[in-house]
Amino acid sequence: LSSPSGLTHESHKKDVEQVYLRCSEGSIEWMYPTGALIVNLRPNTSPASYKHLTVCIKPFKDSAGANIYLEKTGELKLLVQDGDRSPSKVYCFGYDQGGLFIEATPQQDISRKITGFQYELMSKGMASDLHTVSAPCRPCSDTEVLLAVCTSDFVIRGSIQDVTNKAEEQESIIHVGVNKLYRQKSKVFQLTGESGNWRGQIKTLLECGVKPGDGDFLFTGRMHFGEARLGCAPRFKDFQRMYKEAKDKGLNPCEIGPD
Repeated sequence: LSSPSGLTHESHKKDVEQVYLRCSEGSIEWMYPTGALIVNLRPNTSPASYKHLTVCIKPFKDSAGANIYLEKTGELKLLVQDGDRSPSKVYCFGYDQGGLFIEATPQQDISRKITGFQYELMSKGMASDLHTVSAPCRPCSDTEVLLAVCTSDFVIRGSIQDVTNKAEEQESIIHVGVNKLYRQKSKVFQLTGESGNWRGQIKTLLECGVKPGDGDFLFTGRMHFGEARLGCAPRFKDFQRMYKEAKDKGLNPCEIGPD
């Protein structure tokens, strides 16, 4: 978490401050913004790998007081306009497309403003999984499912207990009852209640039209800004079939107990 403050530059409202961030994920909170802030993302990886990185930012719900631009060689491209209240909107761009330039907007009372956002750096392949433009709701092929089992942030066997649709955010929240937990990167799925059942929530696009139904699924996906995002989710019996076929041929990319 980086928290610069504009009040220290009150007498120099045109000052430009530089911030260097080494972590692959985190957040920026600019209190009482004045002047401008240049955010330099410098992950602890080889510079040769930078061209394979995607940067995503998610403004805080109450972020205000500055415009956020993508800057490259002096050219500015508006990314997030001050006052844009698009709920849960995520903005992504290639690392090599430029850096972040945050410019405070004129305010009568800067003490009431805080500009902030979460950020994540990820490989371009992972980012395209989360923000697929073409056919985002299409079923995964057998090969894609088996690879997702090996590479996803979470892999669980479970059932759809309920679905909450958020029209404003264009998202659906899948309430999942977990029968078996194979892997989870963060503690999204947890024991709840006296019954000792594992439960959790997974988000997906509203347009995918997910509905509650009978039977078990294999849910896989990525963590994105602290939330579980749905990847491949075949019916569990279909996963068992494709896993057995691949194992018999020695083609399964990793071992997982499918039962």
